[in-house]
Amino acid sequence: MKFTITRTKFLDGLKSVQNIIGSKGNIQIIQNVMIEAKDNILVLTTTDLDISVRNTIECEVVEPGTTTVPAKLLFNSVSKAVEGLVEVETDSNEMMRIKAGYANFKIAGMPASEFPKLPVDEEACSYTIGQQALREMFRKTSYAASQDDTRRTLKGVLMRFKDSKLTMVATDGRRLALVEKEVEFPVSNEKDIILPSKTVQELQRNLDGEENVTITLQKTQLCFTFNTLNIYSKLIEDVYPNYAQVIPGESGHKITIDRKMLLDALDRVSVMTLDETHSTRLSFSDNCLTVSSAAGEIGEATDQVDIKYIGEKIDIVFNPTYIMEMLKAIDDDEVTIHLNSGTSPAMFKCSIPFLYVIMPLRIS
Repeated sequence: MKFTITRTKFLDGLKSVQNIIGSKGNIQIIQNVMIEAKDNILVLTTTDLDISVRNTIECEVVEPGTTTVPAKLLFNSVSKAVEGLVEVETDSNEMMRIKAGYANFKIAGMPASEFPKLPVDEEACSYTIGQQALREMFRKTSYAASQDDTRRTLKGVLMRFKDSKLTMVATDGRRLALVEKEVEFPVSNEKDIILPSKTVQELQRNLDGEENVTITLQKTQLCFTFNTLNIYSKLIEDVYPNYAQVIPGESGHKITIDRKMLLDALDRVSVMTLDETHSTRLSFSDNCLTVSSAAGEIGEATDQVDIKYIGEKIDIVFNPTYIMEMLKAIDDDEVTIHLNSGTSPAMFKCSIPFLYVIMPLRIS
């Protein structure tokens, strides 16, 4: 195999796939990137056996071929090279030689035949959605997914294709984020898919264009195709909990508040929370919200925010991080808080089809 490529193009291609490689304790071959040179294109592929990423970039192929080399070592070598053309060549022993300016690198590779095969296309259903729209849906929900390894189902994000819309849900049992968007697909493609959080993170890193994403579902595998990338992911094969039953119905109190002012107030007073409790009290009264936190006998902080509300006084305690993460994920100027009491779940809404349910803390 022999090809030439500009350093920038080679480096960008490697950046797009280098996050998905096996750890040091895993099989050696999945710490490598597979490189296939053919028809004046370079196909770069990495995998950790759960997620696989493939990117295609243009180059000048002198001699076609395929090999695998350690991904991090190749990336580091190319990143240190001077700008300009990079010449790459491998011999029959899988030794890769890289020439960039006066610098030369040699990297020992492994045969491509040992690299795990990508899923073979099979009869599947597919969906199309804009990159920015999908990225925004992930941004508005993924932070609420569980980090607990013992709650495997909740460590993913639910993608429900039903009733001509995509509903995306994430929850850790203490809070729930939900966003919806209309998407065209046949009734036969109505599915519930649980996408692992690691795949969501990889997609958020790469979804940055104006074009559409094609999502292809194959039994236990999902493929996202956009720009020059293909991202394959195994799914969490389980039934997602019935999230609808935790969404409150009619609420007795409706409070409208400036999103940025609430975020800033929470940020200020949360410096006085203790790690053991990490709690902040919200006290709603006529047209005024008082936000307060106390760090035991060490100190306390309070702040006030103007609100649109007339009604009985309500005191409710939350983990401030849970509210701040949600407020950072949406862009509206105002949010509406729906409450029944200081001990029942609170629901936050804004102008788009989005809602966020959070359980209050019970502090003695």
